[in-house]
Amino acid sequence: MRFLIAGGGAAALNWLLRFPLSLALPYPLAVLAAAACGMSIGFLAYRRFVFTGSDRPAASQLRDFLAVNAASALLVTLLASLGCGLLVPLAGAAPAEALAHAGAIAAGAVVNYLAHAAITFRASRAPHPSPKTMEA
Repeated sequence: MRFLIAGGGAAALNWLLRFPLSLALPYPLAVLAAAACGMSIGFLAYRRFVFTGSDRPAASQLRDFLAVNAASALLVTLLASLGCGLLVPLAGAAPAEALAHAGAIAAGAVVNYLAHAAITFRASRAPHPSPKTMEA
């Protein structure tokens, strides 16, 4: 539930920012720029409210967060561009862009949750005690 709230807020910001950015940038670049803004909010919200059990250093979490989100941003941009191309003949340019971007963000959210849980905010891998240490 916390992921949905935190991620939903970041995704809403991402989606809403794309509209004014599209006034100055081509659609794919506006999608990427909006994703960068959403990522900033997402990292802070996920770290503080969602994946609180991770004991990994913040620098490691940030590095992995950026890597996961860079891959996700590319996926979202690709899906948004493909979806827009398919929807323009059916809905017109502006609605197609909005719908394609929203659908791509939703698909990216699933990938993000799984990757952040497994990579970014996982518990650190403490070394297991060897049999020699257990005997002492």
